[in-house]
Amino acid sequence: MALVNERARILANAKVGPNLYLMELASPRIAAAIEPGQFVHMKVPNMEAHILRRPFSVYARDAAAGTLEILYQAVGFGTDHMTRIEPERAEHLSGAELIGPVGRAWEPPADARRALLVGGGVGAAPLFMLTESLVAAGVRTDVVMGAQTEAALTCRARYEALLGAPPLCATDDGSFGREGFCTSLVAEALAETDAAGEPYDYLAVCGPEPLMKIVAGMAAEVGVPCEVSMEKRMACGIGACLSCVVDTVDGKKRACVDGPVFDARKVVW
Repeated sequence: MALVNERARILANAKVGPNLYLMELASPRIAAAIEPGQFVHMKVPNMEAHILRRPFSVYARDAAAGTLEILYQAVGFGTDHMTRIEPERAEHLSGAELIGPVGRAWEPPADARRALLVGGGVGAAPLFMLTESLVAAGVRTDVVMGAQTEAALTCRARYEALLGAPPLCATDDGSFGREGFCTSLVAEALAETDAAGEPYDYLAVCGPEPLMKIVAGMAAEVGVPCEVSMEKRMACGIGACLSCVVDTVDGKKRACVDGPVFDARKVVW
């Protein structure tokens, strides 16, 4: 589908974790078209001095209601400014202008029967719509999540409600689930399902690049197809500026239009 430039009304904007915020936007045309793994490029309201848009993965959408949800972390000037946007005053703002849906979506094998999804930090959000689609298709789906603290496992409750069982979790400080990195949970899940004769036939991971590299290596060792979502700084978001290049075995690719989802085997880490 062609890109849509849509002015979105901000319906909600609330803190949901340490430096983590959930924004809900009314964006009917994009909500109707977006696929799991795609993103939107946002012109943040009342930031006229900063002309560059900011890319945000879509956490969830309600096509019938015409809404999108974005989970974002306040890490710089733009996202810090976003935290102070009050929905009840949104009609007095210029609105959040969105371009979308942008990028390549997740593409699990058509015959996938069992999938493992791995989300590190806010990387759990771009996997939620994929989880919804896999569950709806009858694919047995397991989820591993990692974060620094229990409070940062913002997506955990929603995943549990969808899956009917809690996701496997690890926290750096041991405040919830296993103490340490979630990669140990991934290694165990791969080994246990293989030993049971029910191996995964699809793996998707989103999070810090070191995490994705490690998990991609684990998948390669056991021959499981794996996709990763590459987060890069972007200027134009439509493939023209070449600011979001990813090195692959097929040469340099643009995260905005050739990705953000890539076959992990083709990424040059």
